[in-house]
Amino acid sequence: MPKAARISTPIPVSSTSENENSDTSQFVTVALFSGVGLLISLVAVIFGIQGVWF
Repeated sequence: MPKAARISTPIPVSSTSENENSDTSQFVTVALFSGVGLLISLVAVIFGIQGVWF
């Protein structure tokens, strides 16, 4: 019976945690950007600023 050698490449453990950190930081960035936009819109509506709304 011939024997076959199995060669596998190791999967780095740090890439998984880096991807999770990257996803989290992207989510935080989008959430902050959206929150600032909503805050500016709310202030504009409360103070009745006109000329920017169509």
